[in-house]
Amino acid sequence: MESLSHRRLPHAADHLISSHAADRLTQPHAADRIISSHATVDPRRQTQTHATVDPRRQTQTYAVDPRRQTHAVDPPGMMLDGKVAIITGGARRIGACNISLFHEHGAKLVIADKQDNLSQEIADKLDENVSYIHCDVTNEDYICNLIDTTVAKHGQLNIIYNNAGIADSLVGRILDTKKSDLERVTSVNLVGSFLGAKYPTRVMVPQRKGCILFTTSAATAIAGVSSHAFAASKCPILGVTRGLAAELGQYGVRVNCVSQNPVLGTGLYAEMSEDNTSKAEFELSNLFSNLKGQILKVEDVARAALYLARDEANNISGLNLLVDGGYSVVS
Repeated sequence: MESLSHRRLPHAADHLISSHAADRLTQPHAADRIISSHATVDPRRQTQTHATVDPRRQTQTYAVDPRRQTHAVDPPGMMLDGKVAIITGGARRIGACNISLFHEHGAKLVIADKQDNLSQEIADKLDENVSYIHCDVTNEDYICNLIDTTVAKHGQLNIIYNNAGIADSLVGRILDTKKSDLERVTSVNLVGSFLGAKYPTRVMVPQRKGCILFTTSAATAIAGVSSHAFAASKCPILGVTRGLAAELGQYGVRVNCVSQNPVLGTGLYAEMSEDNTSKAEFELSNLFSNLKGQILKVEDVARAALYLARDEANNISGLNLLVDGGYSVVS
């Protein structure tokens, strides 16, 4: 027997629902009437609608236009297969890391640097897809030779990563900054990057495709992470990036920059032992990162550049990609 504690007095709405339920038992619902009206199916219509598929329409629906496969996903490990890339400042630090990473992903590479022995050693250690060209990025003739020699050897130029750079010091007051230091830093970082973007366009514009990258600094987004001279040499590159992205987009050329926080291995710090390097990396990450437990390394900057260089970033241009552990967001 049902317990009285679980019984409920009938509500007026219940009577209404009950009456409708009774009606539904005796009267067909509107939808039921519609379905019922189509219960008798003309076999000719059924055959025409469901049984026979027009092979021409099937082809039109599922055929893949090969022109729309221009930016197909790269196979794992070969994100830059067939691409020809120049990396300036490729003998050390971020540049050397990018040489190794781009080579791992199938690119044909040209190391552009002034350090002949170190650059040639890297090229010899890899394979015939990596070569070295001596280049002073502050000299227009060297840049022209770099581009001409690369195109003569490989027949194309897909990527140039303007990574060459120097620093004066990590911090410093404006009154302590010498004009000679400012000129030295800007001549490499700013002028070298400008020239390294100017001359590749002679190749990329006729190709109707290409990728121009810059290494800048988190100083483009937040103050106090570098010296004034260094900031003066890096922040204008962001303006150049955006201006070139606007100009060259009509030719299919993408232009982006990577801006990292202070990181060991970028010329801001002297060489140190492995133990001291680990301690310094930890201290820098605590000081300049919002992502606790994450240590910023040159490999992180290299992977950011790899992402922007690959075809999967085909719709990204004019971007300042900050590799700073979210520090610029919260500071």
